[in-house]
Amino acid sequence: MKKNKTKYEKKETVKRDWYLVDVSGKVLGKFAVKLATYLRGKHKAIYTPHVDCGDYIVVINADKLVVTGKKMEQKIYFTHSGYPGGKKLLSLEEMMQRKPEKVVQLAVAGMLPKSKLGRKMLTKLKVYAGSAHPHKAQKLQKLEV
Repeated sequence: MKKNKTKYEKKETVKRDWYLVDVSGKVLGKFAVKLATYLRGKHKAIYTPHVDCGDYIVVINADKLVVTGKKMEQKIYFTHSGYPGGKKLLSLEEMMQRKPEKVVQLAVAGMLPKSKLGRKMLTKLKVYAGSAHPHKAQKLQKLEV
């Protein structure tokens, strides 16, 4: 009797698509889940956990995203320089004014694996505050989130 063998995808054979996502007026956490799914490749039938099967995603209008409740004032981003007194605390409101791209990246990064593979997946996420981006040549497909 012949056994069925599971087919595992190799990184050389993965076909990657490019998607364009407009996040103006969208809720941060809800679209971050969808982006993380596409970056991992879980939407494909060939998904393999130990291989980067995901697609490239270009996010535009990151400065126009919304959050629910009082997160704009209450959510805090913490960083430390490593030196005494090097603690920095920024609210989501301040972070949106300074670096709205970083807000989207951190939200999606929190939903990816915390490993070399997860960091590799995050490099396929391109985030821009406005509607202009340098990826016109990639023939982007619209992705609704």
